[in-house]
Amino acid sequence: MRVLMVASELFPLVKTGGLADVAASLPRALARRGHDVRVLVPGYRGVLEAAEDRQPPVTLGDPLGVGATELVPARLPGSGTRIYVVRCPALYDRAGGPYGDAQGHDHSDNHLRFGLLARAATIIAVAGAPLGWAPQVVHAHDWQAGLVPAYLQLWGGARPATVLTVHNLAFSGRFHPMLMSSVGLPHSLFSVYGLELYGAMSYLKAGLYYADRLTTVSPTYAREIQTNEHGEGLQGLLSNRAPHLRGILNGIDTEVWNPAADAALPAAYDVDHLAGKARVKQALQRELGLRQDPRIPIFGIVSRLTAQKGIDMVLGNLSMVVGSGAQLVVLGSGAGGYELAFGEAMRHHPQQIAYRRGYDEPLSHRIMGGSDFIMVPSRFEPCGLTQMYAQRYGALPIVRETGGLADTVQDSWARPDHGTGFSFRDPTNWALGNAMWRGLQAWGTPRYAELQRRAMRRDFGWGPSAAAYEQIYVDALVDPIKAL
Repeated sequence: MRVLMVASELFPLVKTGGLADVAASLPRALARRGHDVRVLVPGYRGVLEAAEDRQPPVTLGDPLGVGATELVPARLPGSGTRIYVVRCPALYDRAGGPYGDAQGHDHSDNHLRFGLLARAATIIAVAGAPLGWAPQVVHAHDWQAGLVPAYLQLWGGARPATVLTVHNLAFSGRFHPMLMSSVGLPHSLFSVYGLELYGAMSYLKAGLYYADRLTTVSPTYAREIQTNEHGEGLQGLLSNRAPHLRGILNGIDTEVWNPAADAALPAAYDVDHLAGKARVKQALQRELGLRQDPRIPIFGIVSRLTAQKGIDMVLGNLSMVVGSGAQLVVLGSGAGGYELAFGEAMRHHPQQIAYRRGYDEPLSHRIMGGSDFIMVPSRFEPCGLTQMYAQRYGALPIVRETGGLADTVQDSWARPDHGTGFSFRDPTNWALGNAMWRGLQAWGTPRYAELQRRAMRRDFGWGPSAAAYEQIYVDALVDPIKAL
């Protein structure tokens, strides 16, 4: 099959979270199954320069009346995956991140920036002749690509099948309805049976309503988003679309995340040769200014610092970390209060707590390799890749039982013969602290070594999930939803 993926992030060109990893690794997994998969990504500043094998651009004109737009065919560094970069300097050539400026404020024209991404996908889908290639399936990721199914339904003629994957329902891409005309949408679509969500137009709802098939990134999350607790106001629509909704667990790139061949680590290791992990731990302690002692357990966190990620619960257990003599390593940025709190904790306990603001890809690998535990205490987590990376690197995950965390981590207490980490249910300081305490009790014992080996032997590769997506594409082609 010919598949066009549409995503706002693509590793290693641009990344703020797991979406970038999925958009890079899923196409490779599908290609290994014989499919021709290409990825459409916005031309943020620096993206074109980092892309490889750039070809002459294809002119798209000015689809939204905001500036000249081109498609630049290229290849993704390190993989050979074919990509199309949407070049529109008026919308993408600016400082800051893909969604906001350096101060953390959303770009005021995000409706146009991601409307153009969807419009470019539509042009490729229905008029692929300029590229000499047209997809049979368009696979849109999250709200930033949510308008693609709506545009293709409005087209009215023959069109590719459409699939929308929800990576996080909490981000729905909501904008004032008066902006609909600016992205070429008729106001008639502003309805509960269309794009309307809490008085705004929602790009995500557009995709949920019009796509032929819907997926989420874990089976448990697919069930959770049909409930009032996790549905974000979309639970009714999702329940109605349940026959066309499936949760498919994300995989990880086992070539990029491989402790036996990871260039970011100072030593290599695998499940049968763990001596290298001790060297990685010592190097991490040295790098971050912590006391260098292999007998000290390290708790690691690589995360956005938000309430969703349960960071307040981590802060509520700093006294346990310090009092037990353990160490805590944190990499991430987010809410200013959380950043300040970790900074202050590091200042008071410099040999036990280390905090690095922002995101550093090589350092994230070293934290996975050097930590003994990785904490992901999220209040909700659609899938999460961190806990999978952690298990592959021999760092036992401590997670809340929700979404993909529940699907990928077996609690060592509830399932002693299958355990690969420590989990808890209630989103409270006490519950997280109890899971941390259980981890400390196991640390340094044969039980910990048993759990570590079991975790490292788990297969989180893309093979089964790629096969599941392949079937979703077939179903969407054979039985598309009727024009609405």
